[in-house]
Amino acid sequence: MTTTPTPEARDLLQTLDAHRGFLRQTVRGLADDQLALRTSASELCLGGILKHVTAAERQWTRFIVEGPSAIPPFDESTYAAYRAQFAVGPDDTVATLLADYEAVARATADLVAGLPDLDVDHPLPEAPWFEPGARWSSRRALLHVLAETAQHAGHADIIREGIDGAKTMG
Repeated sequence: MTTTPTPEARDLLQTLDAHRGFLRQTVRGLADDQLALRTSASELCLGGILKHVTAAERQWTRFIVEGPSAIPPFDESTYAAYRAQFAVGPDDTVATLLADYEAVARATADLVAGLPDLDVDHPLPEAPWFEPGARWSSRRALLHVLAETAQHAGHADIIREGIDGAKTMG
């Protein structure tokens, strides 16, 4: 059941949506074959960034609901799956990637609106990049999604500028 989000949750969602908008703007007007272009020394491409932020948001919202079981243990197969998030496949199009991203955004908004508060927390799974015994609240997980989205929107802006000179953020 969806309720009205708290002012804090609403602020987080509005800020996240603003950064999602920057990211979506970077692929507007592109042909599908441009999604995989790499315009710098980085292996990042616009389609891969869009797929990654979609997968990351989906995983962290699952964490809010399910706790550490939403994040698989780190091993060679999970690392391979993580790397695959950044690859543009033959069936990936601007339209399909944006539709998946929009579906995740709607699911996040519905989830956040239904949370009793943002203080509900879960232990983080064991991983080399998490402090042992650390716990993240729903707030912290959403802030992580927001930071990840903003960071990758900046990456995407640079890549898009290298493709055709278009600038998203300035």
